[in-house]
Amino acid sequence: MTDHQEPSPADADDVERHPCPRCAAEPGSSCRSRGGAVAGIYHTGRFKKVPRLAKRLRVPTPADRGPGQPWRPGTPHPAPVADDTPSADIRIGYARCSTLTQELQSQLDALAGRGIPRDKIFSEKISTRVRVRPQFEAALAAAREIKAHAPHCRVIFTVYEMKRLGRDAAELTALADHLAAHGLVLEMLAGPLAGTYDPSGHGRLLFAFFAAMAETERENIRESTLEGLDAAARKGKHGGRPQVITTDMLHTVLRRKALGESVEQIQPDLIIPTGKRKGLNPSVASIYRALAEHEKTQAYPEAIEAAHADFAALPNADVPRPRPDATTLSSRP
Repeated sequence: MTDHQEPSPADADDVERHPCPRCAAEPGSSCRSRGGAVAGIYHTGRFKKVPRLAKRLRVPTPADRGPGQPWRPGTPHPAPVADDTPSADIRIGYARCSTLTQELQSQLDALAGRGIPRDKIFSEKISTRVRVRPQFEAALAAAREIKAHAPHCRVIFTVYEMKRLGRDAAELTALADHLAAHGLVLEMLAGPLAGTYDPSGHGRLLFAFFAAMAETERENIRESTLEGLDAAARKGKHGGRPQVITTDMLHTVLRRKALGESVEQIQPDLIIPTGKRKGLNPSVASIYRALAEHEKTQAYPEAIEAAHADFAALPNADVPRPRPDATTLSSRP
């Protein structure tokens, strides 16, 4: 419909479902002019309340409403449906696992068993440490869109368990605020918070409580891991990639170099004892790097000893002598 087209009866009905804030026309009646006649154009504040007409610059009054004729109250429209009227639930499912080696099928089966269509289930393999999770954001966007188009429906964001949403209290609390702001309901199928609840009510307190528990559990796991690594280090077991050039191999290289052999001659006789390259020869570059590191470790204490010896040989070594300045040097004969 353009500005110059006659509005359809449906447009007029939608506009007249609301009382006019300017002329106080009752629901079911056209807008009226100051003279008491039916206005030729609906007042802006009234048709702006209709979403599909909100961007219109003007909405003319249809001919069957009698523009220019004396205004009479029309038949009131039926009262709008109350917001608390029961309606069907609409569920959006989300499934997630942290690594590529884990499987999603059990979560997908549980969501499908709850009656969620496959096209309304979003899944991804990504860690909760990653702040931007594309499918998670897409699931929330789908839930918000459904709620915007069906405000009287209860839109439920469903996951298998709480840890599929986040791993710290701050993130989970922010999610609860987001769900409450958009009128969404959260549902857990398993875990300590299994059930359906509205995070804007008492469920929010329960949600925050379990979020704090999850964060505490994560910290306990982290502490246990660090304690295990420390215990292993005390036993001589260090993590990381094993060394290519071991201490024994380095001593062999140093001994044979002292006898006049080159690194290229020594390299074929060296065997890597552990790691992915176990049983192979180390590269010449690895041997040179090991020798350079060995020279650095040996050069530092030797330099310290040499400095101490030079200092001890100086007269009055216990008192540092000041450096002569330019004046002192120029005054010497």
